[in-house]
Amino acid sequence: MKQLLEHIARALVDEPDQVEVHLVEGERVNTLELRVAPEDIGKVIGRQGRIVKAIRAVVNAAAAKENKRVLVEVVP
Repeated sequence: MKQLLEHIARALVDEPDQVEVHLVEGERVNTLELRVAPEDIGKVIGRQGRIVKAIRAVVNAAAAKENKRVLVEVVP
């Protein structure tokens, strides 16, 4: 799922070299922290959060296949 999120984010931004994804493991839920260049944050979030909602839906679908729960957070 980390590679999936990284692949999607790199396709969206202008500076794909600055895309970083960190996995934070919790007891029940894993969190994927997505970091991009400051000027690319708007491209990842989208208008009214539509793009980040779509990214979360895709990652959650991939996690559900593996019986896992994952949160996706965009961090500055």
